[in-house]
Amino acid sequence: MSIKTNSAATSWRQWCLLVAVGLTACSQAPMQMEAQEPHPEPVAAAEAAPAAEARSTLGTQWGEERESKVTSVTATRLTPNSPQAVAQMRYSDETSIRRALKNKASKQRNVLLAHGKVEWSVRNEQDKPLPIYSRQGSRNYMVAGRDGERYELVYTNRSNRYYEVIATVDGLDVISGQPGSIHNGGYILKPGETLRIDGFRKSQQEVAAFLFSAKDLAYASNMPAGDERNVGVIGSALFEVCMDELHTCSTRSHDQRPKHQRPKRSNKPNPFPGDPPGTYAPPPQYRR
Repeated sequence: MSIKTNSAATSWRQWCLLVAVGLTACSQAPMQMEAQEPHPEPVAAAEAAPAAEARSTLGTQWGEERESKVTSVTATRLTPNSPQAVAQMRYSDETSIRRALKNKASKQRNVLLAHGKVEWSVRNEQDKPLPIYSRQGSRNYMVAGRDGERYELVYTNRSNRYYEVIATVDGLDVISGQPGSIHNGGYILKPGETLRIDGFRKSQQEVAAFLFSAKDLAYASNMPAGDERNVGVIGSALFEVCMDELHTCSTRSHDQRPKHQRPKRSNKPNPFPGDPPGTYAPPPQYRR
């Protein structure tokens, strides 16, 4: 399956989602959309994210090959230009995080998206959630990882709605390996189910596992599309979708998709820095 985008068009003609076997999908994009909920969850623009609480000491390496099959389905974003949630987590070693936060550290196991309808966690090989730290009352989250540890991004849908999840690691789209963008296609998260993203997608059949590593070994540090300034950040964007094949899509008002503009460069880590992607993630090109 290839992910098709039409970046030159002013309205969505087609975009693709991955519905991996357990996870992924291709969707025919809407010419029309449903009005957004009157009180949507506040969306924090990635480029305007607050400064990190602790400097990241880790990156994510292109790990070993794992089987992870995907299939195609058709779906339509209800609000193509307005995600229901955009969130990010920085990650570093636990000692550095606790030293930075001192006695103001608040510890949790997941982050709530879309008013709690979706739970997002980072889990290790034993399926245990990694600790997520923040200052008390803050949404500036930091995940504690360990060099050499494999991890997964896990999303649990507590609602009866369908969502599309666009995920980035170190500023790169986990499907294409290109700079992350909310205009990219993503993975389908079904009502009441759990989606696990365990690596950069190499093909319809396989992924390269996420592996915490030294920053100079990170996938993003060894790819032309990568930016070392974004190493150490994980991003998630959530869109509610209706499934065309289940006839859950209703008539919606016309929606024009703005032409994509490259965001201004910043020294702050950015989980969604890029242009629409290619197909799947290419292997790394180690520079040293």
